[in-house]
Amino acid sequence: MKAWLAALWLLWGGQASADSWRFGLIGDVPYSETERRELPRMLAAMADDKVDFIIHVGDFKHGKDRCDDAVFEDRRALFEAARVPFIFVPGDNEWTDCERLSNGAYDPLERLEKLRSLFFSKPQSLGQKKLALERQPGPYPEHSRFRIGPVLFVTLNLPGGNNNYGLTGEASREFRNRNPYVLAWLKDSFALARQEKLAGIALLFQANPGFKHHAQGFAHSGYREFLDTLREETLAFAGQVLVVHGDTHISRVDQPMRDQMGRVVNNLVRVETFGYPTMGWTSGSIDSDSPTRIRFDRHPWSPAEAQPAP
Repeated sequence: MKAWLAALWLLWGGQASADSWRFGLIGDVPYSETERRELPRMLAAMADDKVDFIIHVGDFKHGKDRCDDAVFEDRRALFEAARVPFIFVPGDNEWTDCERLSNGAYDPLERLEKLRSLFFSKPQSLGQKKLALERQPGPYPEHSRFRIGPVLFVTLNLPGGNNNYGLTGEASREFRNRNPYVLAWLKDSFALARQEKLAGIALLFQANPGFKHHAQGFAHSGYREFLDTLREETLAFAGQVLVVHGDTHISRVDQPMRDQMGRVVNNLVRVETFGYPTMGWTSGSIDSDSPTRIRFDRHPWSPAEAQPAP
């Protein structure tokens, strides 16, 4: 499978359905004044393209920029203005990296609480139209899920920067507290998908967890247990697994997971979103005429296309 393919058909093992759904995937945006100006136009174009909902997999500002309340509130207003339901997943740029002097030297946990109050306080999406969400009980309401047809969509707080593991050989306290909830939500969601006999499960998070290094036996410390669990659950799942993330700013669709013998895990597909300095979005569609398939198409965006023709 070639990562540069503009579209990829992913087979789902579900039953035929008379319905169809389309969704848009973005991440690592906006990173500049130009992207902030263009993003509302791109979101409008996505709505015009008849997506049913939009997912942002985190990093809604540049890593060098401040984590001030005004920035957070601006992004909330921007996401709420989307004409279709908007699901946001937190990234490292808006909480774990906020301790940087350039970011305002904030306490990362305080910034995460601010994100929760603005983006994750209700059992529903953002956007002018709302989508009901089930949130994980307990202290991590940013973990949520919702079902669309034969697919269960699941959000996870899995940030870049090695999952906030820390710079020493020992895991940070924050990582040790959060990681069990991440793994529990992952396992519980797979169990629900099996119980409901769903055709697929889509996992949405910010970090590129390093599939290649994991396959080579050199998994990153902050993602090793997550990828071990994901591989185990995927191999035990009869349906298809979709992983959507951002972080490394490489728009691609591929199959990066390997089993312990080094063979491709065929029922897992990874979609990475566009990211700065390249702006764009990826669409996913479940076609009512071919309900056992989902198609991905990439949509690069440039300011020129947002201007009216002369």
